[in-house]
Amino acid sequence: MSIEVGVILEGKVTGISNFGAFIALPDGKSGMVHISEISSNYVKEIRDYIKEGDQVKVKVISVDERGKIGLSIKKAQEESAPPEVKKSIDAPVEYINPNSKKRSATSTGDAFEDMLNKFKADSDEKISDLKKVTDSKRSSAGFQRKNTNKY
Repeated sequence: MSIEVGVILEGKVTGISNFGAFIALPDGKSGMVHISEISSNYVKEIRDYIKEGDQVKVKVISVDERGKIGLSIKKAQEESAPPEVKKSIDAPVEYINPNSKKRSATSTGDAFEDMLNKFKADSDEKISDLKKVTDSKRSSAGFQRKNTNKY
């Protein structure tokens, strides 16, 4: 079987490093899955997702002139996902008009607005406190200064 970009293969994890995992492929070839191609979630530790000896499905995403093979586990999983999951991934995001009066209380827009209002209130309070401190320092500094005029 020839290894070309876009092909999905089964391979065995032969090694794991800080930046990726090495996969033994058919025909004695090997490739590497970069840490960013392990999962669609943030991957801090590769060993939380795969271990040496695991059989994994990978998609070939690059083959350079030196024969290095770039692989992706997350793209292979996306390709093999059921059609209803693919459809929900590609579904358009519904726009919520912020000026609309008819919004459900559970919409994410309301949760965001609540967080934004809380942030604004906290920010206003901090700015107010900061102004009080700086104003008090300015007014007390005038009384503490001695008259240095010699005339």
